[in-house]
Amino acid sequence: MDIEEATAHCDSVLTEVEQAVIADRSFLETVLLGVLARGHVLLEDVPGTGKTLTARSIATALGLSFSRIQFTPDLLPSDVTGTHIFNERDRSFEFNEGPIFANVVLADEINRAPPKTQSALLEAMEERQVTADGETRELPDPFFVIATQNPVEQEGTFALPEAQIDRFAVKASMGYPSYDGEAELLYRRASREERSPSVESVLSPDHVRTVQRVPETVRVDDDLITYILDISRATRDDPRVAVGVSPRGTQRLFETARARAVIAGREYVTPDNVKTIAHPVLAHRLVLTADARVNDVQKTTVIDSVLDEIQVPTVE
Repeated sequence: MDIEEATAHCDSVLTEVEQAVIADRSFLETVLLGVLARGHVLLEDVPGTGKTLTARSIATALGLSFSRIQFTPDLLPSDVTGTHIFNERDRSFEFNEGPIFANVVLADEINRAPPKTQSALLEAMEERQVTADGETRELPDPFFVIATQNPVEQEGTFALPEAQIDRFAVKASMGYPSYDGEAELLYRRASREERSPSVESVLSPDHVRTVQRVPETVRVDDDLITYILDISRATRDDPRVAVGVSPRGTQRLFETARARAVIAGREYVTPDNVKTIAHPVLAHRLVLTADARVNDVQKTTVIDSVLDEIQVPTVE
């Protein structure tokens, strides 16, 4: 599959999802970046903005299996990965797969689960496999996690450690829809009987696997590699930052920049591709100093400063 065909597939998926989700297209493109870059997405927003609907609609449009896990304080790791159950008929134990065994897994309100359960999910995200009772089982391919957390109702929650947040390729926020967007939501509701909108499948698992290989063919010139490196390393030297972007984060910036080029229909990465995805890929990886937090410094402000300071290469 060439880049032009992959771009057309991405556009058809986004167009189909827009039939159900009222959101900026840039937000949907950010979520799709996770699929193309074979990473995972963390969505942080207030309840009721459509995070669950977005995850389910993207899974359906891609033609992938979908599973939703509602994270609660009493959720156990085996509730996510699965467990062995005794079969009285043949007097043996058989493995009962947990909800993690799906192409697209929605980890709803991940910060409500205890750290041990969070770790079980994040291990599956990194290794693409789960281990139960000493047996390792591969997860479906493709495998993609969309985790959500609410910035409100912090009582009874377990914040994700920075090392675990670093495992998400991108972090995004939907925000409230515009006045016209919310009006469109009501008009759409008035024209259907079902409470929730639905979408149709436009791709298949084989198509998704093929599209995921296309970013590997995108050209990244040496000066763009230097640009990506300079941005990541500059975050570590900023006096407002205690811990800057990790080498893993640098690699994710490289991978998502190539994925962004595919969505834009280009065979090569441009500085604009890097700038466009810098905030959702890098901001959540920063750990600010105590003084910066007291002064209410935003992580996005640090990224803005870095982008302003680093010289932009010229692409011919």
